[in-house]
Amino acid sequence: MCFPLILIIHAFVFITPRFPPRYSGFPLGSTMNGATEESGAPARTEQGKFTALAVCWVLGLGSLVSWNSMLTISDYYYQLFPHYHPSRVLTLVYQPFALGVIAILAYHEAKIDTRWRNIRGYALFFISTVLLIVLDLVTSGKGGIGPYIALCVIVGSFGVADAFVQGGMVGDLSLMCPEFIQSFMAGLAASGALTSGLRLITKAAFEDFHSGLRKGTILFLSISAAFEFLCVVLYAIVFPKIPLVKFYRKKAASEGSKTVSSDLAAAGIQIQSNQEDKTEILSKKQLFQKNMDYLFGVYLIYVLTLSIFPGFLYENTGEHQLGSWYPLVLIAMYNVWDLVGRYVPLINCLKLESRKGLLIAILSRFLLVPAFYFTAKYGDQGWMILLTSFLGLSNGHLTVCVFTAAPKGYKAPEQNALGNLLVMFLLGGIFSGVALDWLWIIGNGSF
Repeated sequence: MCFPLILIIHAFVFITPRFPPRYSGFPLGSTMNGATEESGAPARTEQGKFTALAVCWVLGLGSLVSWNSMLTISDYYYQLFPHYHPSRVLTLVYQPFALGVIAILAYHEAKIDTRWRNIRGYALFFISTVLLIVLDLVTSGKGGIGPYIALCVIVGSFGVADAFVQGGMVGDLSLMCPEFIQSFMAGLAASGALTSGLRLITKAAFEDFHSGLRKGTILFLSISAAFEFLCVVLYAIVFPKIPLVKFYRKKAASEGSKTVSSDLAAAGIQIQSNQEDKTEILSKKQLFQKNMDYLFGVYLIYVLTLSIFPGFLYENTGEHQLGSWYPLVLIAMYNVWDLVGRYVPLINCLKLESRKGLLIAILSRFLLVPAFYFTAKYGDQGWMILLTSFLGLSNGHLTVCVFTAAPKGYKAPEQNALGNLLVMFLLGGIFSGVALDWLWIIGNGSF
């Protein structure tokens, strides 16, 4: 049961520092005096690189740990609300808020203070997670339409927080180096692996107790809230003061980025207002036209993934020897292999950089739809676990390939805008996938 946690520690400690040195966080052809060949940053700032990677990883984990907690404790909500399809409905409630807010934020990203945006996003995650605990305590763990509506409202706030944090963090890290993006993306996947591991542990620990499932859920949500509070502290206090982060943000400000001013002020750096970059900045429309394959690629990745995960895995895989543990094991396997997939691009021979190759790989994943259908109908649990693992592996691998490749060659304001566009299309893909996921029940006549 501790395998996901062991895997996370192994991946972070032994793999993250080995990112290929030929990556650079700067636009193509740009140089700075005293820059190192590896990262483009002065050698004296490299002392904070691994600290920054660690913080990015934790911030990525905090960006999804609350929502993954909701998905992972779906067995508890199925017990409270057996007729309301919690895993599907809650995901469908979450996504319109996330997509609507990210669309607004992406449109105005150049005028929005990134520090304000991210701190409030993590704080909203923390407050919403605490409210889940309060709701359960107030209702004494009882079901009914009233608690279910309240649960949906809290889930909507998760969607708003997600739009604030993911778009803000990806935009912020896009103007730095690809290692930071990769570490943040690995943290996103680690949140799923961590929550799955903790859920298996709490389920086993409280299984023989009275109201054991509820007690395990409350403990689980308390741990998630602690992670969110940690992210608020790390982003507000620790991250802005890391030398390498300060270097990239100063460079972004020199290229005309206005979103980093508060972060620089928090680090004690003042930027002179008369230092303006005269180079023309591409508009969002131009960025969209130049990166349509990346944007629609990330959209299709998550359309496919969310049309299967988590609703199909919870409700359409039948009864097997693992009993009530079966959907939890499937969710855990998806999350663990999603995490592994986000480290696969660190291996040069397995990294997809060709735009055409990425698109072919993304489209070929749709063969998983009939594969899951026939496996659920005729296969045993071993084949389903294998397919779910591949779904997670390919999702993580292709996500990192797109997010690290797309911002290359652009100036800081353009990278921030493109990062927000990528997250908007990602959330759009999730929303479409969640909607399509209902076809599994409608097709089975069990709606």
